[in-house]
Amino acid sequence: MQLARKVIQTELNNFENYFRTAMKSRVALLDRIMQYIVKRKGKQIRPMFVFLSAKLGGNINESSYRAAAIVELLHTASLVHDDVVDDSMERRGFFSINALWKNKIAVLVGDYMLMKALLLSVDNKEYKILQIFGDAVKKMSEGELLQIGKTRKLNLNEDTYYDIIKGKTASLLAACCAAGASSTFPEDELIEKMRLFGEMVGMAFQIKDDLFDYGTKNVGKPTGNDIKEKKLTLPLIYTLNNCNSATKSKIIYIIKNDNTNKEKIKFILNEVEKAGGIQYATAKMFSFRDEALQLLHEFPESDTRIALEELVRYTTDRDY
Repeated sequence: MQLARKVIQTELNNFENYFRTAMKSRVALLDRIMQYIVKRKGKQIRPMFVFLSAKLGGNINESSYRAAAIVELLHTASLVHDDVVDDSMERRGFFSINALWKNKIAVLVGDYMLMKALLLSVDNKEYKILQIFGDAVKKMSEGELLQIGKTRKLNLNEDTYYDIIKGKTASLLAACCAAGASSTFPEDELIEKMRLFGEMVGMAFQIKDDLFDYGTKNVGKPTGNDIKEKKLTLPLIYTLNNCNSATKSKIIYIIKNDNTNKEKIKFILNEVEKAGGIQYATAKMFSFRDEALQLLHEFPESDTRIALEELVRYTTDRDY
């Protein structure tokens, strides 16, 4: 991501202070938690997509900064709520908010960040950006609920899997690109093209995340974790559709009844490897990535376009 960071280094540096200000609260406990969240922030992939999408259309401006702050608030709020739902004690190698301050406070903190994002757009009359991110949050919730419903029945097919990840992951990256573009592009057609670009990147991003569950590298969660949570991701869906009936029955039985047994999980991982599930999912991931790059290449070549391409390739080539 070296070129991507270089092209927008000034904006990323300015964003540090902008985001800290956006997170401030006059309530001592809340402000302490907000500062804890700021200190353990991630790679800032989403603000980078906002800034680069904006820069593709013109000069980054206050509206671009607000869009970047809004997406970080929304994304962080969703992570805080996810940790409560999943009863997770860690996030990015640090204690989660619910681990340190319990569930009630964590839920309220997540709610606070959602409202801060809402007010940041409303107070500045950023109604277009509000609409873009509001639609994304709706889709994120729908995607998560669709996944929960399908997990209970274990009847997930490939098309439904794509519907799930389009909602729970791709919708927010699509919103990043659309919101960034809307701050500089005057044409709705180009803003929509950037939204679709972000959606394709988001699809590839989530498939990459799902592939980590079948790898051997330390990526912050144990191998087979999705199986323990009864999540049917693309490598496993492909395997269930292409193995014999006896193997399929055994895999489903393990997921339903024996999903904490390390040896049984290892059996499923081996079957996914044998069936070609990992190769199939990898090919699909690259297909979504290439669709995104094809859309991106419809814009004139520039350092910004090249930086965006580098960022897209990072989402599929990353090690964690």
